[in-house]
Amino acid sequence: MDMKVVMDWLDQIDSVIWGAPMLILLMGTGLLLTLRLDLLQITRLPMALKLIFTAPNEGEGDVTSFKSLCTALAATVGTGNIVGVATAIAAGGPGAMFWMWLAAFLGIATKYAEGLLSIKYRITDDKGEISGGPMRYIELGMGTKFTPLAKLFAFFGASAGILGIGTTTQANSVIDACNSSFGISRELCAAILTLLVAVTILGGLKSIAVVSSKVVPLMAVLYFIFGSGIILYHIDRVPAIFDLILASAFTGQAAIGGFGGAAFANAIRNGVARGIFSNEAGLGSAPIASAAATTKWPAEQGLISMTGTFLDTIVICSITGLSLLLTGAWTGTLRGAQMTQAAWADVYPLSGSYIMTICLVLFASTTILGWAYYGERCMSYLFGVKSTLPYRIGWVIVVGIGPFLPLDVVWLVADITNGLMAFPNLIALIALSGVVVSETHAYFKHVNDLKISGGNSGTRG
Repeated sequence: MDMKVVMDWLDQIDSVIWGAPMLILLMGTGLLLTLRLDLLQITRLPMALKLIFTAPNEGEGDVTSFKSLCTALAATVGTGNIVGVATAIAAGGPGAMFWMWLAAFLGIATKYAEGLLSIKYRITDDKGEISGGPMRYIELGMGTKFTPLAKLFAFFGASAGILGIGTTTQANSVIDACNSSFGISRELCAAILTLLVAVTILGGLKSIAVVSSKVVPLMAVLYFIFGSGIILYHIDRVPAIFDLILASAFTGQAAIGGFGGAAFANAIRNGVARGIFSNEAGLGSAPIASAAATTKWPAEQGLISMTGTFLDTIVICSITGLSLLLTGAWTGTLRGAQMTQAAWADVYPLSGSYIMTICLVLFASTTILGWAYYGERCMSYLFGVKSTLPYRIGWVIVVGIGPFLPLDVVWLVADITNGLMAFPNLIALIALSGVVVSETHAYFKHVNDLKISGGNSGTRG
């Protein structure tokens, strides 16, 4: 079949899936939860950030709350933070940043609900490991008559991981970056990446969590320090850039041409879609990792989970977007990672592109590890724990061949499978929003009671 025909076909499917109904469902679910939880992403964010390091880690679970968050962040902080933001601004203009921020703000409440439900409805599988996520809270929370919906999510989740967001897109980005910046051959880089991935994921969740808990904080701090340097260097232009973002958000202005209605629609679509691709709020992926956290309180893990969206989009994606706008790199002819490399080279002419490459390699590599766990949990739900090892082996193979597949096709497939994952999960979040509210009220009543008595907030009942 002609590749152009395939691309046109995939592009049409992608446009339908990420059309107005999906955007309304994503934003609407976030708004519903935001209102029902009394703006929890504002009032409880300081407490949530503190819990990352102070959670009691009492109760059942396979890993600590911190390691489960790092595993989730390993999957979410990836090429979307660098390539996705650049793509959104190139297509939707500076206004895409506003819609990305709005989607993230509402997505914090969504991610909270996902984390809470992942603990509320989790089980121990035949291997003695914790299993949770949308497939579990759909089946156990909504009832067994919704099992087909749960299986649909698991199928799309396993497919999204091994066909797109977890393997091919990330591997392509790693190999391209290493080849262009360091001159390493694609074949050698692919072989090294495949070997490292194999050694890590064949060890299971605990191996992935150990690596993630070491690498994720390092890469986030590295990106924050150097990215903040770019913003400080152009600090005098920051107010004007924020004016540009707000003005473009409602009028439309794309780097690739166009003002008015079409550009305005592109700003919304690209800002929301790229933001969700990056922070995954609403996709249902992160709660699979959250379910393994050692905790007694579903709401406690919900708070920790929601910090992932804050750190991913409000912090890391903002650094990328502002660096592109402040340096003017978004108006050039470069696209994707090369656009971001150009922005960093503007302030760090000798080392900027190399620093960006290192960050991109770390971001993408950890995403491969985090999504490997998501995918195998989905496969385990569908076919039992016996499917875990074959899936891991298949994962390693796809990582090895991913860098040699057509990049445009890879990104479209990733986008499509991501969208298909979101529908079952968002339906469940709306249906179980009452459970989320009830658990939230119970937890904060407990916390307030313990403040009065001076007890430990991690002890239930």
